[in-house]
Amino acid sequence: MGLRLKFNLILATCFIVGLLASSFVFYEVSKQNALERLHSQIGVLRAQALAVRRYTSEEIRPLLSDMSDVQFLPQTVPSFSAQTAFANFRDHYSDFYYKEAVLNPTNPSDLATEWEKGLIDRLRDNTSLKEVVEIREADGGPQYTVAFPLAIKSEGCLNCHSTPDKAPASMVALYGEENGFGWQLNEIVGAQIFSVPLKVAEEQTWESLQFLVGAMSAIFLALLLIINMMLSRMVLTPVIKMAEIAEQVSMGDSSQPEYVHNGSDEIASMSQSFNRMRRSLDNAMKMLEG
Repeated sequence: MGLRLKFNLILATCFIVGLLASSFVFYEVSKQNALERLHSQIGVLRAQALAVRRYTSEEIRPLLSDMSDVQFLPQTVPSFSAQTAFANFRDHYSDFYYKEAVLNPTNPSDLATEWEKGLIDRLRDNTSLKEVVEIREADGGPQYTVAFPLAIKSEGCLNCHSTPDKAPASMVALYGEENGFGWQLNEIVGAQIFSVPLKVAEEQTWESLQFLVGAMSAIFLALLLIINMMLSRMVLTPVIKMAEIAEQVSMGDSSQPEYVHNGSDEIASMSQSFNRMRRSLDNAMKMLEG
C-alpha cells in the first residue's frame, strides 16, 4: 500500500467520523429549532383565536343580546366563534387542528375525545402548568400538539354554566339541562388544543442535513485534491526521486547525479543527508579499490 493511499485513507476516515458526528449534532439542533418554530406558529394561532373570542365577547354578544333572549344564538359564544373562524382557516391548511375541548360542554361538538381528555387531566392535575406539549400520531402523520388550560376566571361564565335554572332559557331549550352545568370558579373545565403537522419541519430538517452533507463532501473533495497535489509536489516526488537514485547506486551505478531539494524543510534536510551518505559511500569504495 503506497504512502498516498495510506494518507488518503486516514483523511477519509477522519472525514467520515467527523461528518457523522457533525451530522448528528446538526440534526438534533435543527430538529429542536424546527419544534421551536412550530411552537411559535401555535402561539400565533392561539393569539388569533383569543382575538376572535375577545371580539365576539365585546362586540358581537352585546349587539345580539336582545335576540338571544328569544332564540339562543351560538354566534354570541366566544368559543363557537373562534372554532368557526378556524374551521374556515382549515380550508387552506387542512392539516392544522384547533378545538376547545371540554369535559362537560354545553355544545356536544365540544366534548373532549379520549386523547383530549388525557391532556385536560394533566392540566387539571397540575394547575401550575401553562401548557402541555406532546407529539401524537394522526391520520396525516405526526402532529405537534399544545394544550392550554380553559379555566373559569369570570363570574359571568357561571350565569350559563352553574345550574340550569340560572342559565338563559333559550340556551336550555336548545341544548337541554343535562350538559354544561356544574362548573366552578377557577376550575379547569377543558383545554384549547392546537396541532400542526410535524412532517413539514422534518422535511426541512432533512433538506438542511442533506445540504450540509453535500457541502461538506464537496469541500472535502476539493481539499483532498489540493492536499494530494501538494503532497505529490512537496513529499512524494522528491522521495520517489531519491528512492530511484538510491536503487541505481545500490546496483553499482555511481554515475547518477546528486539530488538537490532546495529549501529548509525536512525533505531538503533528508536530501542533504542522502547526498552526504552517498559521497561517504563513494569515498569508501574508492579506498577499497585503492
